[in-house]
Amino acid sequence: MANIIQLRKGLDIRLNGAAAHEKMTVKSNGKYCLCPDDFTGVVPKVVVKEGDKVKAGDALFINKNFPRVKFASPVSGVVTAVIRGDRRKVLGVSVSADSEQEYVDFGKKDVTTLSGAEVKECLLEAGLFGFIDQLPYAVSTNDSTTPKAVFVSALRDKPLAADFEYELSGQENEFQTGITALSKIAPVYLGIGSRMSAPVLVSARDAEVTVFDGPCPAGNVGVHVNHLCPVNKGEVVWTVDPTAVIMFGRLFLEGRVDMRRTVALCGPRVIKPMYADMLVGQELSTLLSNSISNDGKDARIINGNVLTGRTTDINGYLGAHSSEVTVIDEGANADEFVGWIMPRFGQFSTSRSYFSWLLGGSRRYSPDARIKGGQRHMIMSGEYNKVIPMDIYAEYLIKAILAGDIDRMEQLGIYEVSPEDFALAEFVDSSKLELQRIVREGLDMLRKENL
Repeated sequence: MANIIQLRKGLDIRLNGAAAHEKMTVKSNGKYCLCPDDFTGVVPKVVVKEGDKVKAGDALFINKNFPRVKFASPVSGVVTAVIRGDRRKVLGVSVSADSEQEYVDFGKKDVTTLSGAEVKECLLEAGLFGFIDQLPYAVSTNDSTTPKAVFVSALRDKPLAADFEYELSGQENEFQTGITALSKIAPVYLGIGSRMSAPVLVSARDAEVTVFDGPCPAGNVGVHVNHLCPVNKGEVVWTVDPTAVIMFGRLFLEGRVDMRRTVALCGPRVIKPMYADMLVGQELSTLLSNSISNDGKDARIINGNVLTGRTTDINGYLGAHSSEVTVIDEGANADEFVGWIMPRFGQFSTSRSYFSWLLGGSRRYSPDARIKGGQRHMIMSGEYNKVIPMDIYAEYLIKAILAGDIDRMEQLGIYEVSPEDFALAEFVDSSKLELQRIVREGLDMLRKENL
């Protein structure tokens, strides 16, 4: 029987536009782009040039600091552009897909007979190793790290999050194969929710299964690490998205790179929220065309979920770690009589400033992207600790990061946090601070100091 951890801190934000358990057919337009910014901490070095012919599984760029970590093309085709920004920063490598796909053959393998070193080598060779993240620093890991544990969270509980059990259906063997492969490297901890019932999750082999019961962010992998295997200075744990586990399983079972993932198109502005099968890097116009109400005007398109995703547009590309594409109102043209002071029932609030709390906790809301206020002095009110179910002093950690006090940051547990652990705190913060950005800067500062 799985261990059960009951969490009380957190906040469930119920929004309109959850994806129905139906799939739409999305026809590719042949445009794909793999973006280095999807892999935090990677310094990309492009290894192809415009006009090169690549197969699915060929490397498009590598991690300059760790050249064995490659990032594979999701499709076969012709490299159409290396997109660069300021100071020639690599923003993406575009590929025009062939009508008939070709794959690099990495060979089928029986993971039960492989050693940890062989599993690692296979992932490196196929260009999938970069999909593994690590704590500390919350960055894409590298081949020099030796983890004390591998964490996989199958519980997605952020607002409008995609249902992993729905994605998993029909891919149970691939998921189990990926778990077994990772278990060859280090002990695997699999986190699931109390309502999840898929046998491959509840009774997963080669993993320690733990049920996390509580409000969001119970599904955050950082919360799981904090409760099961805290990270101390000098230690490393790997964290792997469950979809990446399926990709790893496909690699060993089929001998090729297949970056297909099931994505939820959701949000109040979506005409018919549902799921679609897409490839990492696929142009979002193939998913969003004719799917947004009011022709997409005044809409915020988010590559990911509303708490941690990145703003994009209809010509953007599906992120390497995105399980949702969310569309909400921008709110730029909102005109409210007497502003925030107007009593209202239709807007969400964590306090009782609005009367919506009288309608109970089951009501769903359709928010917009407005911040509704500017940054102000940080108020030590305990707001953060109400929504972060981790054994850290969140407000003091933020102050230590802002002060650049590395010793204090270490004492307050920065090694086991990631920016997403502060997403809810950022949402409820009355000071309107960009907490995820602050935590990211603190982690980068610490990483640079320790290199």
